[in-house]
Amino acid sequence: MKVITIASLALVALVGSTHALAQSKSRDEVKAELAQARRAGTMLAAGESGLPLNQLFPNLYPTVPPAVGKTKEEAGRELAEAIRSGEILAGGEAPHYRYEERPDLYPQVAQAPSKSREEVRAELFAAISTGDIVAGGELGLKENELNPQHYNAVMVARNPFAMLKASR
Repeated sequence: MKVITIASLALVALVGSTHALAQSKSRDEVKAELAQARRAGTMLAAGESGLPLNQLFPNLYPTVPPAVGKTKEEAGRELAEAIRSGEILAGGEAPHYRYEERPDLYPQVAQAPSKSREEVRAELFAAISTGDIVAGGELGLKENELNPQHYNAVMVARNPFAMLKASR
């Protein structure tokens, strides 16, 4: 019994180590990363602080330049534009914009032309007939991916040249 247990543990350890080796970095890559971390001071300091060395001893490491943000004037212009167009959150419990609350006070937002009901129905029919709709279940595949034999036959029956175009 002990032999079987030891053998199974050895097998698990062997499989786990080969999996880890398959995804590991080379020795040179690890050395390069370690040298970079030492230069930048991003290694954690010994002890209980949990801070990197560059935070404990900032005078010993180069400072990282701060990210360049917007100027005060740019931020002010953006805020003024948001207030003018109503694209600023309205007060209250529900998160919505001011232009949604009082659309009569703000300029109308240009909307892209929408499709007619007939166009939408034609698109839906085409998607159903070609299987270009998501199938039920957890896989997230389309119907034509789950059952390609059915939808290839439908495509060939409708347009015999579709398969030739698809194969090119």
